[in-house]
Amino acid sequence: MLVADAVAEILRREGVEYLNCYPSTPLIEAAAKAGIRPIVCRQERVGVGIADGFARVRNGRSPSVFAMQHGPGAENAYPGISTAFSDSTPVLFMPMGHPRHRDGVFPLFSSVRSYETVTKFAEQINAPEGVADTMRRAFAALKNGRPGPVLVELPGDVARSEIEESLLDGYSPAKAARAQGDPAAGEAAARALLDAERPVLFAGAGVLYAEGTGELGELAELLQAPVMTTMEGKSAISEKKHPLSLGIGSNVMAGPAYHFLKDADLVFAVGSSLTDHGLMTPIPPGKTLIHATNDPVDLHKTYAADHPILGDARLVLRQFIECCRDLLGGKPRTGREGVAAEVARRKEEWLGEWMPKLTSGESPINPYRVVWELMQAVDPSGAVVTHDSGNPRYEVMPFYQTDGPRTYLGWGKSHQLGTGLGLAMGAKLAAPEKFCVNFMGDAAFGMTGMDFETAVRAGLPICTVVLKNSSMAVETNHMKVSHTRFRTRDVGGEYADIARALGGWSERIEDPGEIGAAFLRAKRQTEEGKAALLEFITCEEMAYSHFGPFG
Repeated sequence: MLVADAVAEILRREGVEYLNCYPSTPLIEAAAKAGIRPIVCRQERVGVGIADGFARVRNGRSPSVFAMQHGPGAENAYPGISTAFSDSTPVLFMPMGHPRHRDGVFPLFSSVRSYETVTKFAEQINAPEGVADTMRRAFAALKNGRPGPVLVELPGDVARSEIEESLLDGYSPAKAARAQGDPAAGEAAARALLDAERPVLFAGAGVLYAEGTGELGELAELLQAPVMTTMEGKSAISEKKHPLSLGIGSNVMAGPAYHFLKDADLVFAVGSSLTDHGLMTPIPPGKTLIHATNDPVDLHKTYAADHPILGDARLVLRQFIECCRDLLGGKPRTGREGVAAEVARRKEEWLGEWMPKLTSGESPINPYRVVWELMQAVDPSGAVVTHDSGNPRYEVMPFYQTDGPRTYLGWGKSHQLGTGLGLAMGAKLAAPEKFCVNFMGDAAFGMTGMDFETAVRAGLPICTVVLKNSSMAVETNHMKVSHTRFRTRDVGGEYADIARALGGWSERIEDPGEIGAAFLRAKRQTEEGKAALLEFITCEEMAYSHFGPFG
């Protein structure tokens, strides 16, 4: 058999259902012969985004793959992989490589060398007989430890080489291993947690990947401790229904999250790297910090942890539940009976302050009204929502209320404009029963909007929301002179018309009173198998929900 066919057979044995891809790579034909469906995008970075969204919604339990040609194909995929790396998404990345006799020759692009800084594993299948060993190591890296993209480069001459089928006889899927935290360290941290007067749980994406949302809620209820999430951890607890949910902590924050974090005496961060970046909530000084992560690189990186715990988020949370129960002697935690009522009061006050924008009747439409109307029209437990970079992220993240794990895909440490479109398609591929919605601005559509046709052609009926203000509004304060003199922030396009030309269903909405009904019409279209686009004509609202420095 050909090496390309052997790779496809290994992918099949590992449970790969789809090969997200862009020609030309022999893996497309080989995968099709193996019963793996190719999903062909229009450009590589969107294809990586589809694989990324699929991996997130499936929590890495179903392998997610992207493959493309060597040279320009691998070069075009770099933004997508850098986003997956910064957000710790497990994607198997399989670029073709130049034939081995040209490998490393200037100026030819080497994927292994070039991607080493944005992958957790990068290896070339440098000999036909090494295919099984390399693929086993790659899948082991994909399934174990901190999630992240894994690269296997397949040189063209190796792909076309023949090997004996018997070389795959002993191949079986790589197994994942999970570890609990050190019991003594866990007990000391649990005692500190119980001794705290105002503890806050801070959940990251690791809780979602570990499928520990049940344990997170159980610990919160045992302790009567409120829960906030990171940007990527949003949906680890139901923001709509759980009485202890504070909402998101980011550079835009939900009001309750801000107030409880400011007043906390202890923060238990679980499943988060606590990386200091522009979209991360800083933890105010003077707090006792418990930090549980599955990667030792995270410990003491940004903050000195009083109680560092290394282990799988779900297993660590279960340890804390059992240890706290033992320390409480089977009795309920007392002295915190009013916490849920305080959370509800803070939430009501915060939303009351924002209600003029969330329910604004102004025209052009206030973008916050669009987010609010989506929440009223659609059950969040049956949806997967994601944002794009810039204003859409800041407008959606604090206010859209999730209800169930992975009903929201938060992203953005490496915030490439246009990423949300691919994530939404990947989400639909992973959860076809969900109403999958991505919010974009004008600039994001300009980056990747033509791949709306991929959703049409591949039968991935997502709903794309374009908040059209014909401006790069987030740059208002950075481009004052140039815009005044040369109109540098202006962008244009008739996005509903483009969507129809690409084969989808679309509407343009200018009346704020029509927003909710438009979402319901779009939802019906997606249920009938049609990709939908809603173009809302919005004002140049500057997105903000940042409460400033903690004091």
